[in-house]
This record gives sequence, C-alpha cells and structure tokens, in this order.
Amino acid sequence: MRAQRGDPAAPDRAGVIMDSDGRRGIVSYGAYLPFHRLDRAAIRATLGQGGGTGTRTVAAYDEDSTSMGVEAARRALWGAPAPESLYFATTAPAYADKTNATAIHAALGGSREGFATDLGAAVRGASGALRAAAATGGMAVLSDIRTGRPGSADEAAGGDGAVAFAFGTGERVLAEIVAQASVSAEFLDRWRVPGEPYSRVWEERFGTQAYLPLITDAVTRALKSAQLEAPTHVIVSSPQARAARAALGAFPKAARADGLEQEVGFAGAAHAGLVLADVLDRAAPGDTVLLVVAADGADATVLRVTDAITRRPTGDGVRDQLAVSRPVSYPDFLTWRGFLDREPPRRPDPERPAGPPAARSQRWKYAFEGSRCLSCSTVNVPPQRVCVHCGAVDRAEPVPLAATRATVATFTIDKLAFSLAPPVVDVVIDFDGGGRYGCQLADADPAAVAIGDRVEMTFRRFHTAGGVHNYFWKARPVRKEH
Repeated sequence: MRAQRGDPAAPDRAGVIMDSDGRRGIVSYGAYLPFHRLDRAAIRATLGQGGGTGTRTVAAYDEDSTSMGVEAARRALWGAPAPESLYFATTAPAYADKTNATAIHAALGGSREGFATDLGAAVRGASGALRAAAATGGMAVLSDIRTGRPGSADEAAGGDGAVAFAFGTGERVLAEIVAQASVSAEFLDRWRVPGEPYSRVWEERFGTQAYLPLITDAVTRALKSAQLEAPTHVIVSSPQARAARAALGAFPKAARADGLEQEVGFAGAAHAGLVLADVLDRAAPGDTVLLVVAADGADATVLRVTDAITRRPTGDGVRDQLAVSRPVSYPDFLTWRGFLDREPPRRPDPERPAGPPAARSQRWKYAFEGSRCLSCSTVNVPPQRVCVHCGAVDRAEPVPLAATRATVATFTIDKLAFSLAPPVVDVVIDFDGGGRYGCQLADADPAAVAIGDRVEMTFRRFHTAGGVHNYFWKARPVRKEH
C-alpha cells in the first residue's frame, strides 16, 4: 500500500513505507571486503584450539571501521553526488566522543552542507541507519571489525567488511521497501563493556530461545503486511548464529540466502547489508527479499526488486571481491588486532597529527582533491596556489582524484619505516589525465611491484598516535581493469 497522491508520506501500523511521489527504497549500493583472509585452520595450528573450516575476512593494519566505510560509500555513489544525510553504524567505532560519520562524509567529496551521524555501538544500529536513511533519502553506511579472545569462537567466526546503501524515491529505486515490522526486547545475551576488546556471551541455548519468538513475530507481521507468502530470497542475520540458522531453516532451501559465513564470517553491524548486497548482485526484477536483523529484538523488512536493478555496476560485487584475496598469517592477524605486542621497527614512533592543519586542508586530506592550472592545464598534487609548471598564481580549479586511476612511475621498498606490516612500499604515480604524486602502496606484494603497474586510490589510517587517527590516501594495485 502507498499513500494517496497529495497525502503526506506516512507509515502504516506495520511500518509500510509510503511516499506521495511513488515508491521508496534503495537506489544504489556498494560493498567492501578487505583484501586479506585468515584461514581458520591456522588458529588451531598455532594455539591447539579454536579455528574451524573456511576463511574470515581481515581488515589490514591500516584499516578500521571508518576507512572501510569510506570504501563502501564510494562504491555506492554510482556517479551520483554525495548524499545530504549519512548514517553510520558500527560496533567498533574508531572514536568515542567524536562523530566518525563526518570523516566518511568528508571523504566522499561533497559540500559541507548536510547531516552525518553515528548510530550507537551495537549490531542493531544497522537497522537504525537503514531506516533513518530510507526516511530522509540519505545513505546508510554499515562497517565493522569483529574479533574475540585468541582461540575463541568469536575470533574464528567473525569477519570484517562494510556496505553502503543510498535511498531515494521514484524510478531510480531498484529495491522498493514494501513492508517493515519490528519487535524489541531487553535481555542479556551478548555484551561488551566500553574499552574491552572482545564481547561476552551468555549460554547459547538461552539466546536461541530468546530470539526465535521475536524473529517469528516480526517476520509474520511483515509478510502479512506485504501480502507475501513465499519471498524469493530470505536473509536472517544475527550475532546469535544458532537462532539465525533455526529461523532460516523455516523457509525453503532455495530461498535461503548464503550468509557468507564460510568465506567472510559474521561481520557484525555490516553483515546483514553485505548479504543483501550479495543477493542484489544476482537478483532479477520482480524478486522479493525478506531481510531480518535479529539483535536485541528483531527487524524484518520486505523489499521488491524493480527493473532499475539492471543499472547496477558489474565487476565489483561481493563475489568478485571474494575471488581476489591474499592470506594473512595468524601472528600478523593478532598483531593487527592488538593482541600480540611485537617489536616495532627501530625508528621513532609517529607523531600525533595536529587538528588545525587537518581542518584547513580537509578537501585535500579527506576528499583527495588536487588543482588544475587554468593557464597551462597542469594538474598539481597536492593542490597549489602557485602552479609548479608555469608559475600562475591563484588561477586553479579543484580536481577530484580519489576515483582516478594511475600508473606506477617508480618505487622503493623501505624496510626501516614504522609499520605494523613491514616493509613499506613507496611509489611515485602518474594519474590518468595529469598529475604526479608520491605515496604508500597498500595491499601489495613488495616482491611483485613493478613500474607500469596500474593503481587506484584507497582511504586508509596511516597510524594512530596520542589517541589521534591519521587518515589519508594510499594507492593500491588494480585487481581488475575496466
């Protein structure tokens, strides 16, 4: 059902999203999976316990929930401008007392106008971000890094990743929101005191018994409101894995979406979105999707895929990213997550970045904008008031370079620079269309780097010093040319 033309947009009692201008829902989306994978068997081989089969995704030493959120949000733009509102959900925020969503907003290169905010440090924040973005025509960014005590089930079953969804109305909608239903309940199943690096979990049978009635309630009401008996695709995401499997088992096998646990793991606040992105990567017009997030209650959403799904980009979907990866050793994984304090390079520790210079150079530091001289067309990187080629003063226009690919002109391998994953690869790159810049190369095999390699830019956390994260851009090898 929808509101009649001329009526104000309003939800019905079951949470159906209605809009006077037509259908409302997802207009674009993008997912990001880190390049590194940990073979779960390596955990048992090292500790004699834990592990399992398959792999889990691992954010690199220079990635966190914010930087991965930037990567997902960039992929979700599909050539459109940055959204006016952005809602960020994660259980692993890089900062407390400071909004993390503003860094994502700045990295997208839009104007300062708009609203960007975080939604809690709980898995259910994903539902909040999606609903807020749907209501405002904004973007929901879901990103997470999951870990646990070494050898624990959480460590092996966790996974890192990010996903973003842009919402709007009208013909652009590729997945229309048909109905929604929610139920909330207070019980202690999983929790983490602020500052602790891992979660605590109550006995698994209790969580299953608590969640299943909630999931059934939300699903029943959402399907009834949508007048739908058999969804084409069913997604059930929950930090309570046994409850999620039991709820999914109530639907025909053909409708059960692959939860990605075997190759990705459970990605916390990002997980439901990653599975939804994977489903949309393969969905056809007319398909229906039941999306269930069970965390401190249950949220059920029914989506209907439209003809606009044919606009989706190809070559960078969830499965495409899973097909390209590099293994990471278990000791390196522990080091990157802060559980193994190893001897650092014998160089001075990095200094804390200063706030005022970062604020003054926001377009360069976060949006990665150079400048093009209006007199001679030279691209200056970083942006300059005085052209390095012709000397023209204050005759330049901004040039966004974050999405521009480049070619390695030369490189060096630095084995002494401070890094949690030495050696550091420094490259000089030439951007397509002009501009040369020297930067670090991420996600690369130092032995395989060569002059002429194609690279693209990626937003990373260089280091953390004095409680301040130094975010900036690195290059990374292009996995697929298109």
